Amino acid sequence: MLPLFKSDFSIGKSILNLNEPNEDSDPEGSDSIFDILVENNLPKLILVEDNLSGFLQAFKNSKKLGIDLIFGLRISVCSDASSPIKKNSPSDSNKIILFAKNGKGCRDLNKIYSHANVQFDGRIDYESLSKLFSKDLDLVVPFYDSFIFNNSLYFSSCVPNFSFCDPKFFIERNNLPFDSIIEDKVKNYCKKNKHQFFLAKSIYYKNKSDFSAFQTYKCICSRNFFKSSSLEKPNLEHCSSDDFSFESFLQHEGT
Repeated sequence: MLPLFKSDFSIGKSILNLNEPNEDSDPEGSDSIFDILVENNLPKLILVEDNLSGFLQAFKNSKKLGIDLIFGLRISVCSDASSPIKKNSPSDSNKIILFAKNGKGCRDLNKIYSHANVQFDGRIDYESLSKLFSKDLDLVVPFYDSFIFNNSLYFSSCVPNFSFCDPKFFIERNNLPFDSIIEDKVKNYCKKNKHQFFLAKSIYYKNKSDFSAFQTYKCICSRNFFKSSSLEKPNLEHCSSDDFSFESFLQHEGT
């Protein structure tokens, strides 16, 4: 099983930080991903972020500690990024993860991220992606918010175009009620199209007991003028499992 860490640079998605081990350590504060790696003798960090803001800190601390960094950018892709998203209408926008294999791949990630945010509203279409994609990148389809996930649960109309690459797929088991449904669909798609899939776990906090702190953080980040969140009424989609923790990852590894 692959541990997929996410840091608080992906705002609203994780309460883990990228500080050096024991740096500004506060028992009541957030946990460092590097503390977790050092404590558990893990030589590799698979970091999946929604932006590139934390890359430099992750790179510096990984190099200092002798930890291999595998950085992935989670980004929205669609058939035509120039077309506006219609509210309350099925969308073909879905998530992919682009992993850099080397330094050249990191530069390619920056080009893709810049193109998506300068040319469009944080999205990129398959035509543009195919022109910027290179052999120094790996394209992986995440378990959640993928075209399979959106088409199955939200009746979206996502039609992927993987003609320029050989995608891989992640499967996660986090005790959400629809996990088994999506897993079956991913396996069937991979079998039909001869793609590889890997068992993985997204990690947003250290211990299961941190779930309430994680939920509180998500409530704060999701509040706006039109929709408010509270612990009594979180209004948070897919936030009904405390399995997105490193503790859960260790438990799955031991079974």
